[in-house]
Amino acid sequence: MAQIFHPGFNTLARLGVLLAVTGPVAVIMGASAISRSSFNTKVGVAPDQPIPFSHEHHVNELGIDCRYCHTSVEKAAHSNVPASETCMSCHSQIWTNSPLLDPMRESYRTNTPVKWNLINKVPEFVYFNHSIHINRGLNCNTCHGPIQKMQMTYKGQYFHMVWCLECHRNPEKFVGKREDVFSLYERGQRTSANNYVGRGVTRRETELLRHGGLVPREGKELEEGKALVKQYGIKTKQLTDCSICHR
Repeated sequence: MAQIFHPGFNTLARLGVLLAVTGPVAVIMGASAISRSSFNTKVGVAPDQPIPFSHEHHVNELGIDCRYCHTSVEKAAHSNVPASETCMSCHSQIWTNSPLLDPMRESYRTNTPVKWNLINKVPEFVYFNHSIHINRGLNCNTCHGPIQKMQMTYKGQYFHMVWCLECHRNPEKFVGKREDVFSLYERGQRTSANNYVGRGVTRRETELLRHGGLVPREGKELEEGKALVKQYGIKTKQLTDCSICHR
């Protein structure tokens, strides 16, 4: 009987079987990579804003305390965006003719809020309380990245659930002293970005200032973290309950 198919079809058949097996895996891995990339998460991407506000200038150069603008961060679930009245407490005296600040002056004149483009937002099905985290000694940079170095503010972390659980499963590695949360920027301001350690800033705090993120305690620092968990009365067995974040 004459051969119906060309011998090359054997290779095509093997290739088809290989693609049938590896194709779905490649698609899943590719989709996962895209979902975690800055294209989707917007991490590291500074969106356009009506006013080019620089945290680097206000925090690192001028030494303005975070709480001067974000007044509710220690006592409310939601951290406020400062009203134009707060901005005008300084800018009624300086940069009074800068066109860059026209939207802020218009906001103050008409008593309407500036329409900032939101950067950090958790899904509606997630409950997050700023004050709880601040009062457990978690520095702003843990979630927001090296905010004191940002000329234009960008998203510092992707806020996937697995990232949050890393801290909730091991709070002793990440909690800190309440008084160190905001004083860190003042202490970091006194020295250069490459020479923090030994000048009132610990190894862990140095990493927070440089890169932000979840920087775990190690060695003696870990023992201090365990003591703080006990001092704060953190119920570690409940931190990973679904109802903690999903209410």
